[in-house]
Amino acid sequence: MPVVRDLRVLLRLRDFRNLLAVRLLSQAADGVYQVALATYVVFSPEKQTSPAAIASAMAVLLLPYSVIGPFAGVLLDRWRRRQVFLYGNLLRAFLACVTGMLIVAQVPDWLFYASALSVTAVNRFVLSGLAASLPRVVGPDQLVTANALSPTAGTLAAVAGGGLAFLVRLLASDSNALVVLLGAGLYLFAALVSLQLAIGLLGPDHPAGRAHPSVTEGVALTVRGMAEGLRHLASRREAARALSAMTMMRFCYGALFVMLLMLCRYSWSDNESDGLALLGVAVGASGAGFFAAAVVTPWAVGRLGPLGWITACSAGAAVLVPALGLFFAPGPMLVAAFVLGLATQGAKIATDTEVQSRVDDDYRGRVFSVYDVLFNVAFVGAAAVASLMLPTDGRSVILILIVSVLYAATAVLLARQERRFT
Repeated sequence: MPVVRDLRVLLRLRDFRNLLAVRLLSQAADGVYQVALATYVVFSPEKQTSPAAIASAMAVLLLPYSVIGPFAGVLLDRWRRRQVFLYGNLLRAFLACVTGMLIVAQVPDWLFYASALSVTAVNRFVLSGLAASLPRVVGPDQLVTANALSPTAGTLAAVAGGGLAFLVRLLASDSNALVVLLGAGLYLFAALVSLQLAIGLLGPDHPAGRAHPSVTEGVALTVRGMAEGLRHLASRREAARALSAMTMMRFCYGALFVMLLMLCRYSWSDNESDGLALLGVAVGASGAGFFAAAVVTPWAVGRLGPLGWITACSAGAAVLVPALGLFFAPGPMLVAAFVLGLATQGAKIATDTEVQSRVDDDYRGRVFSVYDVLFNVAFVGAAAVASLMLPTDGRSVILILIVSVLYAATAVLLARQERRFT
């Protein structure tokens, strides 16, 4: 198969393999850490979780470090990206250990959220740096396949990390702190693997003698750099359209994710353990969709183009979400999780490729930070909307129909714009 042949070519590239290893370990740790947080906030027996509580938790964990996103981009365009991977993962390992101690100590929720926020804040630098570094280790004609393998493999690693966290919780009761410490160990390994990459390999390239900005200079550079990055993105019409469509698809995914959490917790199970096990199966089904997207997307982009494939993914979701979701039964919902995993990840691979290939290297850090901000704001906004519409058991016909209409509108608008500018 052409995809298998292309993957073999990429995996022969030593620097690509090392960058991929950093991603896999980092995102596996993310998966472990996120499951620990989810089980502590949503599936702890002493907590009576509502859609509003889930939305509040997402806002606390996502919105503040969305503000950090622009700063991450500006600094990533000045800092050595390899050093970001090294020191960022070391810092996350330490902060995750702090979170584990706070869980054991049963501190107030605000202190726990502050610790969790500190880990996810550093996450912005690492993930943005990974996306911006990929064009430095593969050729331009290999970007689509690299984007099919690298981010998707990272997502699958996060799913595997989440599965490992579920397994630890099944083997050891009341083990949220132990799961967090497992994540800390994986962050440490990611930092050590990053040492296999040369310091200057991943860029950015700086003129000789340029000094790092001070904190005050960094703030000013952030404001100016974000304006420059947005202007640059606006001049790259295809990348801007792909990013807009992906943001809407992320909103839809977020609303359905909150619905799935409530269904697993209250509608499909009688206790927290069974609900958590169902959520784990659903995450696995979505992960299978991510894997399918990695296989299908290079072929689909080659025939439809990146924007055409995003359109197809959104249109497919518009049809299949109500067809499967309106049963409100575990079986059809698991199929829907697979379909949405394929559609969302397929669109993301195409969007990553479009942004990377259209945006100049000097601006990639800033643009990918904008990308992250839009992702997080869309997800939190979806959680807030879902919290207003969902009953406690998670069954809402209106929400499913609205999500389907948004998917369809995204596909129609993207198709019209593509025809207009071709």
